[in-house]
Amino acid sequence: MFLSDADLEVLARLVRAQADAPPTGVDVHRLELHIAVDPAGRKFLVQGPKPAAAPLFERPQRTVDAARWRGSLLGGALGDALGAPVENKPMDQVRALAGPHGVTDLITSADGLGRITDDTQMTLFTAEGLIRAHAQQRRRGRADVTHSLQMAYQRWLHTQGTPWARARGPRNAQEAPDGWLVGVRGLFKRRAPGATCFLTLQDYGVTGRGGSPAQPPNDSKGCGGVMRAAPAALWSDDPEVVFDVAAAAAAITHGHPSGYLSAGVLAVLVHGLIRGHDLPTALATARTHLTRRAGHEETTAAVDAARALTGPPTPERTATLGTGAVGESALAIALYAALTTDSPDAALLAAVNHDGDSDSTGAVCGNIVGALYGEAALNSAWLDRLELRDVITETADDLLAEFGPTPPTTPAWTARYPDD
Repeated sequence: MFLSDADLEVLARLVRAQADAPPTGVDVHRLELHIAVDPAGRKFLVQGPKPAAAPLFERPQRTVDAARWRGSLLGGALGDALGAPVENKPMDQVRALAGPHGVTDLITSADGLGRITDDTQMTLFTAEGLIRAHAQQRRRGRADVTHSLQMAYQRWLHTQGTPWARARGPRNAQEAPDGWLVGVRGLFKRRAPGATCFLTLQDYGVTGRGGSPAQPPNDSKGCGGVMRAAPAALWSDDPEVVFDVAAAAAAITHGHPSGYLSAGVLAVLVHGLIRGHDLPTALATARTHLTRRAGHEETTAAVDAARALTGPPTPERTATLGTGAVGESALAIALYAALTTDSPDAALLAAVNHDGDSDSTGAVCGNIVGALYGEAALNSAWLDRLELRDVITETADDLLAEFGPTPPTTPAWTARYPDD
């Protein structure tokens, strides 16, 4: 039975009223109705409890500012590239390397100028996994977003030097990885990948056991979960669903609540910003969703500390929020830099000039301020020297296409983003 949104709302109100005060002898569970969406995007009512996996698929409406979305992915990569050469260096060494004001421009690292790290690489593979899950749901009427993300990360593991036969896991019999992204040779660069990500994905390649918030793979809260979470912002119009998908993506490798809940906060922040909200409003929404989750206290405290810390940002003030090595402090440093500056340049430089994990804090901050200010506000001189800028932009546009009102249905798109 296909219904309009107005009809659905009327019926939903009636069902809620009955459930609140059911007649004597009526089984309340038989009154449960939920809205489902078919592959054509039509809504209809289904009787019975809502399946647990159902909220993880919804076709979003095209309310996204494309320039802000591209800004988020490009800004994250810029922050990554700015921070990479000074990652975990004390500020006196940073100043010796970059000048008395610390990092003020892209610096040449051992890999070259404007080089990205595993942070941006894994963000791209997160995007690929989400596109493939969404496209498979459209084509087949079913998909497992967590499995699609897991396999995307196994493809990333392959780019880091692990043979595909060892990376793919026992559930996959493909002789070679498929899809377009794993064919980008520029991603076959090992840029100091995080040990937790690397080892957990290698374990999946042997055992086929994936991680989730319900079945954590470890107790790690490293920043490797939050730094790759921004693409989940496009998964749904509902920030609750966005939070869950981002947290699920992070929990594949990071099992501590602060490791995956920080990812949910980032995704909901970006979700609000690319839909036109200002930063305080988007942050308030993200915090609300955070505090509903078990184990949120540490991440909530970090968010509140970032909001309470006043500017202008300095390395010394930033240090009070931690080093960025773990999820909640990486998020806090990125937030502090974004909240106390008035331009992407200023925010990104504040996010990387400290003693800690500068590439990850820069990447998370870039996801935020890119979504806040938009692509046009990003430093063009930095973008011109950014490694794989075309691949990052292409991925951002592919996300917009798949999650837009008329996703591609051509054989070329299926080959580009095949089923897992």
